[in-house]
Amino acid sequence: MQKKGKAPIREQKEYEEEVIQIDRVTRVVKGGRRLRFRATVVVGNKKGKVGIGIGKSTEVTGAIQKAVNQAKKSLIVVPIIGQTIPHRIQVKYKSAKLLLMPACPGTGLIAGGPLRKVLELAGVLDVMSKSLGCNNRVTNTQAALVALSKLKNLPWIKKQVPVEKPAAAPVEKSGQEEQKAALPAQVGPKQAAPGTDKPAAAPQPKSVQPKAAAAKPVAQAKKPAAKKD
Repeated sequence: MQKKGKAPIREQKEYEEEVIQIDRVTRVVKGGRRLRFRATVVVGNKKGKVGIGIGKSTEVTGAIQKAVNQAKKSLIVVPIIGQTIPHRIQVKYKSAKLLLMPACPGTGLIAGGPLRKVLELAGVLDVMSKSLGCNNRVTNTQAALVALSKLKNLPWIKKQVPVEKPAAAPVEKSGQEEQKAALPAQVGPKQAAPGTDKPAAAPQPKSVQPKAAAAKPVAQAKKPAAKKD
């Protein structure tokens, strides 16, 4: 019997791919019609990098591969603060209009269509958006990439260089504090008694009881002497 070999370990891809749309394009020539496919793909690593590519081929897989290669060449860096964008932005690209607004943590992605896929691959988790003017998926995807490329880092969120604090001046100790420092350290934990494995009991401090006041003898009342008749 032949031993089955171990399956090859698949390497994790640095960028994730998302197909936006696949169109069938026909071109009329002298001899008839030529059929090709056009694929629109978005690529991102969910850590601030995202890109879009369009590829054409006679096969669907070839068109997707061409689009992926083109998208990796057109990557942009998206500034992300926490899980949202740094500021509000409104963009008009061709006939598409997009509005993006930052949101507090827990809001989620309030977006639909290709804009949602672009934001997911860019690494944005909380945002509010609105798409107006156009329903073309390719145009909306390109408009989303233009909007993300125009985002800027806010100047007051930049990391500040820590300032070194001056060393504090030494404080002079009083006479009583010096006497306390000169006293021997307190007795540590229990140590094992010689010749035995059991730890010896630590000496317990003797409880000082206040001295009882000496009882004074109570003077007995003198009885009156009996009268003689």
